[in-house]
Amino acid sequence: MPMAFSPGLLMVAGSFAAFRLLNLGLERLVPPPPSARRNRWKWRNIWTSLAHSVLSGGGALAGFYLHPEMSNDLVGTHPPGAHSLVAVSVGYFIEDFVDMLCNQKLHQSWELLFHHSVVIICFGIAVLLHQYVGFALVALLVEINSIFLHLRQILLMANLVHTTCYRLNSLINLGTYVVFRIATLAWMTRWLFLNRQNVPPTTYAVGTVGMAIMTPMNIILFYRLLRSDFLKSRREKEEQREKEEGQEKEE
Repeated sequence: MPMAFSPGLLMVAGSFAAFRLLNLGLERLVPPPPSARRNRWKWRNIWTSLAHSVLSGGGALAGFYLHPEMSNDLVGTHPPGAHSLVAVSVGYFIEDFVDMLCNQKLHQSWELLFHHSVVIICFGIAVLLHQYVGFALVALLVEINSIFLHLRQILLMANLVHTTCYRLNSLINLGTYVVFRIATLAWMTRWLFLNRQNVPPTTYAVGTVGMAIMTPMNIILFYRLLRSDFLKSRREKEEQREKEEGQEKEE
């Protein structure tokens, strides 16, 4: 008898293939600027990640807007589209995991590989069990901030740091980071703690470990962004001004 695959697994496989094809064709759709041609795979990778963030972040926000009842039951209540969206995200994270593993040195990508492993396990449970889909959809709200994180990387690779677009994106990036990443993860941790008696021990353990890993990683990344885009830029401006003043004195 032929082996039967669940619709969720087929959706994951289809998503993996679709994002892989998108990744391979992106260099023609969005040619890298001269400053990014030395790292073409990274250019394709970021644009692929941006496409996923727009799809999953926007889909999660629309899901809670169209089905507000889902927020009252994050375990068993979810529309069919929510399950499909989580399955699509699992396929993307597997594709991104493979892409980084094949193109980047392990010491440069181990943090993201570890992050993706945790997400694949947690989201995979939701896809296979058809439970906790609402909880996974809350986690996908984080991708709204990821849109601006990926735009930041694109602008950096395009050598557009000293532009109004970059400064505006930096402000929106930090704002959405606090709202859709730090606050969302804090709310998820609180929900998991308050509902610990209604969640099976294994699932609770996986969720707790996932939150324990994600929270400090996101706080560290927030500090790096703040230092890089705001604190460091001020120091650079002061150094540049002192340098110019010194040149004027010499003249």
